[in-house]
Amino acid sequence: MSKDYGADQIQILEGLEAVRKRPGMYIGSTSSRGLHHLVYEIVDNAVDEALAGYCNTIDVSINPDNSITVIDNGRGIPVEINKKKGISTVEVVFTILHAGGKFGGGGYKVSGGLHGVGASVVNALSEYLEVTVEVDGKMYKQRYERGKVIEPLRVVGDSDRTGTTVTFLPDGDIFEETVYDYDILKQRLREMAFLTKGLKIILRDLRSEEGEEATEPKVKEFHYEGGIKEYVQYLNNHKKNLYPEIIYCEGTRDSVYVEVALQHNDSYTESCYSFVNNITTPEGGTHYTGFKNAITKTFNDFARKMKYLKDNEANLSGEDIREGLTAIISIKLPDPQFEGQTKQKLGNSEARGAVDSVVSEQLTYFLEQNPSVAKIILEKAVLAQRARDAARKARDLTRRKTALEGMSLPGKLADCSDKDPKNCEIYIVEGDSAGGSAKTARSRATQAILPLRGKILNVEKSRLDKILVNNEIKAMITAFGTGISDDFDISKLRYHKIIIMTDADVDGAHISTLLLTFLYRFMPELIREGYVYLAQPPLYKVEKNKQVWYAYSDEELNNILLQVGRDQNNKIQRYKGLGEMDAEQLWETTMDPERRVLLRVKMDEENSSEIDLTFTTLMGDNVEPRREFIEANAKYVKNLDI
Repeated sequence: MSKDYGADQIQILEGLEAVRKRPGMYIGSTSSRGLHHLVYEIVDNAVDEALAGYCNTIDVSINPDNSITVIDNGRGIPVEINKKKGISTVEVVFTILHAGGKFGGGGYKVSGGLHGVGASVVNALSEYLEVTVEVDGKMYKQRYERGKVIEPLRVVGDSDRTGTTVTFLPDGDIFEETVYDYDILKQRLREMAFLTKGLKIILRDLRSEEGEEATEPKVKEFHYEGGIKEYVQYLNNHKKNLYPEIIYCEGTRDSVYVEVALQHNDSYTESCYSFVNNITTPEGGTHYTGFKNAITKTFNDFARKMKYLKDNEANLSGEDIREGLTAIISIKLPDPQFEGQTKQKLGNSEARGAVDSVVSEQLTYFLEQNPSVAKIILEKAVLAQRARDAARKARDLTRRKTALEGMSLPGKLADCSDKDPKNCEIYIVEGDSAGGSAKTARSRATQAILPLRGKILNVEKSRLDKILVNNEIKAMITAFGTGISDDFDISKLRYHKIIIMTDADVDGAHISTLLLTFLYRFMPELIREGYVYLAQPPLYKVEKNKQVWYAYSDEELNNILLQVGRDQNNKIQRYKGLGEMDAEQLWETTMDPERRVLLRVKMDEENSSEIDLTFTTLMGDNVEPRREFIEANAKYVKNLDI
């Protein structure tokens, strides 16, 4: 052991220094995600006031300098001197880790803020933070810089309202980027408003493109008296619902307040989202297990009672009943215990029984009162059961085949010779001509090529049994080696880069979207773990005096032309498709690991309901929502070649 390692080498990080030293431990990351997390922490505190019944409006502004102001009309943070610390309670809340009204009981029955890290961490990671508290007819103010007190809490005037106002500017020394994304905040605040019925949340974007105050700020107001019933309505808006009612169950068991809203649509995917104290739990947990148990048991009992299922027939599986189901499971409990490093799964055992009991009882009552709705749901579930049997047979057949043939790979796959998945990548290429160029261009040791013929099946509109007999999809499943859905095993993945390479035109974009829809629905772990990429072929080739440049955007083309000069010696070629490039050009521009540009496909777990909604809008049956989506997003499209 080194002699230099002794008591003097152990650093004790005082107060908020620890947060500034290791920000990732407290907010997950210093990327865009961590930046936005700061806002959620302050808003969560205001939502806790709403859950306690003291606040009904929260106003969030993105200021011209990318600072954030959050105003609530709650009780206001207490201003009295804290006996233990000898400083005001406001200062305790903003400067001491793990301090607040949520730890000793009594202040809040339930709290979402507990899951996070609170006001003190936001303060530590901000260039400055100002808090104004209005309470007992007075207005108090205090300012901090990088977590340190600049001035003590002081009275600055009188006030006839109560509430707290916090303004903070994220510290550019800590965060990789400090520009807030209006859409990310909009999605999260909309979700918070759905989960807290009656609460009004207003989001304002006061920035203009010049960095000054906008003359016409963007303002969005979220206010849902129906709460999670309106959330289900919003998620199912672009789908064809099987019945008009939204089934709603509500009740309290063992100090757990349970709220569940659900409705079936004609799609084949399940969209169930669970929350604890308004915090999303992407990995589910005991509350979601309780919900699944209740749904499966209640529908099977009802199907037997009404003779939809005969005595000799097998029960419907939970999967069959949840086909095409959109549901929100929201529970509130005093002391949530989360499992795992990422805190995305609830562990409280009492939550399971509470959700099971409330949903079973109220769903049984609903089905008895609405037999026609029950019949529609059960008929869909029976069809799903038959399709699942057919899919299982298709899967068993492929398993038997591969066992007999020793994992035969698809004939059109040009595989690579290296067998270590870490070194290997597979290009999914549209069409035989581009596939031919790619096969010639590739590095045979590490790059595999799988050409697909035409557009693959739109999985958003198909059941699993149809999907499994589609040749292009079968080729991908076999090539990747992981299996799909329940059979998925990421340890069997044969390539650590799955690269979608399509033309830079409308058809290419459509093929990419079809492929991403398939991966998102049946192999989401590949996206979650960062194995999926989009190749970026160049849009232009510029030639002058036998020198060649490639441009990947209009902006890059302009920069090249500024460099080399605009004159008649310039030969500019606009690539319409990959097939126009010879193998050498394709290697140089799109496949050479030293020079190519790849975009990694990322999935934000916290906004999974919005991702779901986007795929449904783009790939579902309804034309109108798709048109609206395209009109709203057309301004962001670059290099559209029709």
